This record gives sequence, structure tokens and C-alpha cells, in this order.
Amino acid sequence: MTFELSKEAKQTALESLQKYFAENMDEPLGNLAGGALLNFILEEIGPSLYNKGVADAQERMQARISELDYEVQADEFPYWRKPKGRR
Repeated sequence: MTFELSKEAKQTALESLQKYFAENMDEPLGNLAGGALLNFILEEIGPSLYNKGVADAQERMQARISELDYEVQADEFPYWRKPKGRR
């Protein structure tokens, strides 16, 4: 699966990488090298992050589904359990 960012997101990510390099590395990160690094990160690490997000979403949905029967279950055959005057 290929991960694509919008043009705006890609530019923001590149600027973030360049700022990180400027503050934490000995050499600045140019546009060409930064773009290549960003593409590598998306290709190499992106699938792991995506899979983690999918797994987290599945876990959350399973928790909600397991509660579904408690939230929407209706009592069956309730007529005879009512007090005599309320039937």
C-alpha cells in the first residue's frame, strides 16, 4: 500500500523535518534530501503506523460491539412480570 500525503501535508511535513534537522543535527536538510527522507519514512515506516491505527480502531470497535447487547437489548416477554393492575 502506498501512502500519499496531500500537497499541503507533504509541505508541512517537509518543513517539520527541516526544522528538526536545523535544531538537532549538524547539517541542514535541503528540499531534495528532505523530500527523499520523507518519502522513505512514508514507504518504510508508514505501513507500521497505519497498521497500528487499524488495530487500535478494531480494538475500540470490538469493545463497543461487545457492549451493544447490554445497551440495546429489550426484555423479552415482560407482560407476566408486570403487577396485575398494570397489565
